[in-house]
Amino acid sequence: MGSTTSAKNGTWRNWGGNVSARPAREVAPASVDELAAAVRRAAEDGLPVKPVGTGHSFTSIAATDGVLIRPHLLTGIRDVDRAAGTVTVEAGTPLKRLNVALAREGLSLANMGDIMEQTVSGATSTGTHGTGRDSASIAAQIRGLELVTADGSVLTCSEEENPEVFAAARIGLGALGVITAITFAVEPLFLLTAREEPMPFDRVCAEFDQLHAENEHFEFYWFPHTGNTNTKRNNRSAGPERPVPPLKGWFEDEFLSNGVFQVANWIGRAAPATVPAIARISSRALSARTYTDIPYKVFTSPRRVRFVEMEYAVPREALVETLRELKATVDRSPLRVGFPVEVRTAPADDITLSTASGRDSAYIAVHMFRGTPYQAYFTAAERIFTAHGGRPHWGKIHTRDAEYLSRAYPRFAEFTALRDRLDPERRFGNAYLRRVLGA
Repeated sequence: MGSTTSAKNGTWRNWGGNVSARPAREVAPASVDELAAAVRRAAEDGLPVKPVGTGHSFTSIAATDGVLIRPHLLTGIRDVDRAAGTVTVEAGTPLKRLNVALAREGLSLANMGDIMEQTVSGATSTGTHGTGRDSASIAAQIRGLELVTADGSVLTCSEEENPEVFAAARIGLGALGVITAITFAVEPLFLLTAREEPMPFDRVCAEFDQLHAENEHFEFYWFPHTGNTNTKRNNRSAGPERPVPPLKGWFEDEFLSNGVFQVANWIGRAAPATVPAIARISSRALSARTYTDIPYKVFTSPRRVRFVEMEYAVPREALVETLRELKATVDRSPLRVGFPVEVRTAPADDITLSTASGRDSAYIAVHMFRGTPYQAYFTAAERIFTAHGGRPHWGKIHTRDAEYLSRAYPRFAEFTALRDRLDPERRFGNAYLRRVLGA
């Protein structure tokens, strides 16, 4: 998985297959000094610079025709500080490796997203999040970071050191510099009990506030063309560990959730008329189950079926109304949607351009199978999300620009002023950043 570069013509493509770019050159620095030198050399050559992780963004946030920086040599754990409850990792470390390494040390992040293929810097820079009543996005768990800025200098920032950079760079969209290391808050390894069960759409909507209040991590998937959802509640547990048995896990997570789902989507793409019938079957395929395991084995799951995605954060109190409007729109349209809609939450945080900045948020993510025309569905969904003051995920498809985003984010001007100071020549700019941050 991850981004692919074909050696023949040097074309870079993202995971979703909807973005490609042809960089002038590629660099894989093995140290912070080498990275700083690569940034200075790009400046001499008048080329823009973009670090790229595993290409899991669906926007062109990582695309460049300048210098593409690959971070795969900047990986591993630099330091574990048990007294402070922190771990410092190199920016190119995949979340998967971080999670496994932390577990080996008897440690864990408090919360994480539902996939762990991304690099730590790619995931945090775009605002990757899971679901949580009290615990927020991966970026909100950052306690410090190291950044190579446009003039090739290395900046360290935290709440004490360069706090105004820290406020913004935790979700910096790659606009402020190249992150070389991140210090995360961690805690002793704990257990989560996951309870997954089907629930009618109307019941989830009616009881949403209660389900959110009573569970540390609540999320659900609604299957368009049906009145069915699958809910998932994760709560801390005293144990004992009761993992999903390997064969049952393979059947439910690989065979049904990836294998059969892939085939269902192939059929739906070839014959859209079959989608509602397939949705009724898939929405009933997974039965209720309860298991207890360490966090990353509960929060994350493999996603092998490739898709494109749009996700918006709306104020949490607007979730049910927004979702009901989306359902009504799909129900009365000729749209055929074979992928479930994912709903998660996050508490307000203090990061300048976080989708949850300053407000308790609910996330609604719409997906389409890769290769299926998605514009009509995403356009209809986006119209509903923006009517509720929605903020688009920085790494997922959307059509918003700086004019809209400056209204959606109270601290937008604070971010752009910082960018003017740190990168006046737009060394880290690209077409996407021009659109979302303005020229």
